[in-house]
Amino acid sequence: MTSDEQRYLLGAFVRARREKVAAPSGARRRRTPGLRREELAERAGIGTTWLAWIEQGREIRPSAEALGRLAEGLNLAPAERRYLFSLAERHDPAHPPSLGSDAPPALEALVRALSCPAYALDPAWTVCCANRAARRLFAGLFDETETPNLLVYVFTHPAARNLLPDWRQRAIRVLGEFRRDFGLAIADPRVRFVVERLQESSLLFREGWADQAVREREGGRRTFIHPEDGAQHFLQHTVADIERGDFRLVYLEPEREAEMGGDQAGERAPG
Repeated sequence: MTSDEQRYLLGAFVRARREKVAAPSGARRRRTPGLRREELAERAGIGTTWLAWIEQGREIRPSAEALGRLAEGLNLAPAERRYLFSLAERHDPAHPPSLGSDAPPALEALVRALSCPAYALDPAWTVCCANRAARRLFAGLFDETETPNLLVYVFTHPAARNLLPDWRQRAIRVLGEFRRDFGLAIADPRVRFVVERLQESSLLFREGWADQAVREREGGRRTFIHPEDGAQHFLQHTVADIERGDFRLVYLEPEREAEMGGDQAGERAPG
């Protein structure tokens, strides 16, 4: 469906629902049913011209908050409200998408079987499963009450700044890798929700997102400074699930001291 089609459907839906809302009590007899535009605009706290443009399918981008007020003004049922936000390609602030989804069985089995730190990511970079070694390595990631998300952790959790050497540079690299995945799952509401959340909560993310940098997901040396275990060095490997290409397994193979050499200049970010 094209954007033009969606705007047309959105406008037709809003107008149809407006015409089915009962007119105010005491209103004079009317030629057309339902509410007038100015009456709905007043109920929803929005501009009459703006409402007309929506119904006409104009190329405008209403905010989620404005759509929420419009939904309340129209007395929409839950299914109708979801349809409204879907057509407008907005997340309903009253019902934010839940992060997290079950890992494909093959990935979950591999994560459990590995002794080195290993975890699986869904398209929004939510950690959908992780073994004991990964839970210990990523200090603070699994302490939160909400579903752990690697991108949110890197950009907002204080523990990540201590765990990741050169945190700022590594966070920007992570963002470039995430943007590549974002392009493959742009219609996924979970993915877009993470982006919107971080744009509000992280200045570094907001600046990096505006920079439009895109990076391939590359393996290589990873160094972490664990609060209890000290410096740890790994070689990171990423494997896409053969059945669900939008999920991926990440595992960190311990790097022997003899193979490290001591040059840390080429380190890359986790994720």
